[in-house]
Amino acid sequence: MQVEHFSVRFPAMTVADGYAVSRAWVAMKIAEGRKVRGHKIGLTSRAMQVSSQIDEPDYGTLLDDMFFEPGDIPTDRFIAPRVEVELAFVLKHKLEGDQVEVEDVLAATEYVTPAIEIIDARIEQFDRHTKAMRRVQDTISDNAANAGIILGRAQGAPARSRPAVVRGDPAAERRGRGNRPAAGVQGHPAVGVAWLARKLAPRGESLQAGEVVLAGSFTRPVAAKRGDVFDADYGPLGRFEFKFS
Repeated sequence: MQVEHFSVRFPAMTVADGYAVSRAWVAMKIAEGRKVRGHKIGLTSRAMQVSSQIDEPDYGTLLDDMFFEPGDIPTDRFIAPRVEVELAFVLKHKLEGDQVEVEDVLAATEYVTPAIEIIDARIEQFDRHTKAMRRVQDTISDNAANAGIILGRAQGAPARSRPAVVRGDPAAERRGRGNRPAAGVQGHPAVGVAWLARKLAPRGESLQAGEVVLAGSFTRPVAAKRGDVFDADYGPLGRFEFKFS
């Protein structure tokens, strides 16, 4: 069941308030026994930032029960699932501080792997009363829309970006490449990872060894429903299928 916009109930709500709500939700999940396994970065394209009236990416938390293997994905876990094509950075060293740059990310990365982010909307897209579009404060409070992650099995060098194609039923196809200046991942997927490390630094937080970091989508999200089968083709990094069942 979707909830109403926080930003309608609290018009003065800020982006910082959105993160405070998200952190409170994560704390509740940890108290219930969940474990943090990483982070996601969203709104990495300038176009998405402009449309969201924000001047930087956003981020959320990956918990252990959000991870899925390629294959069957339980549709009942989601409300209005959509999929995005991404790369995941798996860290071998901690990344911390307000001076982290792309080179530091590459040095701290054990490998990159194909990943599909499943985004969802626990908060209404359009307010039930005013029909207004939700604001970025709402999306951030909703864990930056993250609800699941499917990791591929291939492992690649972090210094190289990879093209990707996702095909689904019916005939949906989205292409993306992470090394073009206009790409949704800011020219290189590691840029967002460096940004996140710097963003967390003022709170005394960091990206930990062993964590998975979703670097941002190469493509626009593709809606999914029960019975849909998707084929994610990452070129040299391989391909995998998954089905919403």
